Amino acid sequence: MKFRNFLIYAFFFVILGFALCCYIGTLGVREIRSYPTEVNRLAISLGKNWEETSSHKEELIERDQPFDYAVIDNEGNLLLYTKKHISTSVSSATVNYDVIRDIVTEDGEVVGKILVHNDYKERQVNYNRTIACLLGLILFLVLLSTFGYYLYLKKRVVDPFKQMEHFASEVASGNLDAPMKMDRGHVFGAFTESFDIMREELRASKLREAEAVNARKELVAQLSHDIKTPVTSIKAMAEVMELTSHTDEEKETIRSINAKADQINSLVSNLFHATLEELEHLDVVPGEVTSKEIARFISEADFKKKCSAFSIEDCVVSADPMRLNQVIGNIFSNSYKYANTDMTVTSRIEKSAEEKQFLVLGIGDKGGGVPEEELDSIFGKYKRGSNAREKEGAGLGLYISRYFMEKMGGEITADNKDGGLLITLHIPLL
Repeated sequence: MKFRNFLIYAFFFVILGFALCCYIGTLGVREIRSYPTEVNRLAISLGKNWEETSSHKEELIERDQPFDYAVIDNEGNLLLYTKKHISTSVSSATVNYDVIRDIVTEDGEVVGKILVHNDYKERQVNYNRTIACLLGLILFLVLLSTFGYYLYLKKRVVDPFKQMEHFASEVASGNLDAPMKMDRGHVFGAFTESFDIMREELRASKLREAEAVNARKELVAQLSHDIKTPVTSIKAMAEVMELTSHTDEEKETIRSINAKADQINSLVSNLFHATLEELEHLDVVPGEVTSKEIARFISEADFKKKCSAFSIEDCVVSADPMRLNQVIGNIFSNSYKYANTDMTVTSRIEKSAEEKQFLVLGIGDKGGGVPEEELDSIFGKYKRGSNAREKEGAGLGLYISRYFMEKMGGEITADNKDGGLLITLHIPLL
């Protein structure tokens, strides 16, 4: 609570308390009311008309004086009275400090008495009631002000503090997406903005860190894949050179080259395997890819020239060129490793049930295929066909390919056809 508001609050209650005290002070009963002139006139009037007055018996009449009174005769019989529950005998009038006056006729005879009611006690009761009401009003105002002050503190201090505590817990747990509600009206208003700026900076820093980590992993995966392809070519050329070499020295040198290529291939495979543990972080950004580019990807992947002549339907597909190149490269690499036979490439345009058009690219070999029950499982992480256990491999090529194809909005499937394994790619057309 600001000091200015506290001063206003205190000043208000000081003024209110002072005004109520002054008002209570003016309610004090200063003197007993007396009406000597009016009482004398009433006594004279009743004396003159005593015959008529004495004819009444306990009759309640309307008050004609500024005070209440009762009239009795000498025997104490009640003749007239103006109000119930007032003194009707000399003894009760004496107890209540009422005024007692004799009624005298014109002949000088005392025939009765006037008992003038003393209303001091009633006025004192009313005074006490007024004081009690004022005290109750003061207590109610204090209670109301206290409750209002509690609500003020709850809204301006307690709730904002709890909100900041919850916000700090969220930030500590790593949730940097939920913004903090800005409110300059409470005591922590300036801090909430600073806290939210801190959250934004932490979030931006975390995103930059994640992007850097993903970029590093993607770079390692891409370099590993790119290195494996030329290493495989080196091994193939070394094998050819070994068959055509003429001297033992040349053969020994070529075997050494082949062994070093195997060593490099093993190291790259280990690096690739470690990077692919979190492959889902790799970005896939579909764009325009022409049929000519797809044909080039196939030619580059078929460095052993196992594929017969082929043609790709003239079209433009939606795909990430680098990822599509990796998919085609993985398919050819698997075929070389596990089948090592001639290969075929076919293409056609096909429309799906949802009226979407796809370029259907089929890449097949003659290596005998895989058991029917394993056709889908070979796309799992670290999964390979049971007939490929004698070959080295991590079981990640087709898993990576399916991940990339799904991210590009396409599909990859496997079938046994024409004595070998047929991998079919469904690539969406633009």
